[in-house]
Amino acid sequence: MSSKKDIHVVKHEGGWATRREGSERAGGVYDTQREAIHHAKGQAQRERVEVVIHGRDGKIRDSNSYGNDPYPPKG
Repeated sequence: MSSKKDIHVVKHEGGWATRREGSERAGGVYDTQREAIHHAKGQAQRERVEVVIHGRDGKIRDSNSYGNDPYPPKG
């Protein structure tokens, strides 16, 4: 099992939050999704993990890898 803990950007009371995969608590709460994504990207780049962005409905709408991607895009 991998020790990698991706960072999720999720809807939260009063705004948007960053949350480490497997955690119930928010790492940070922000007024806008854009702010949350900005902070998540910085943290993900430092820790070489992935940012998973959820929409208002909770479904994953995008993700970006900042680590060693085992399945890089071809082309």
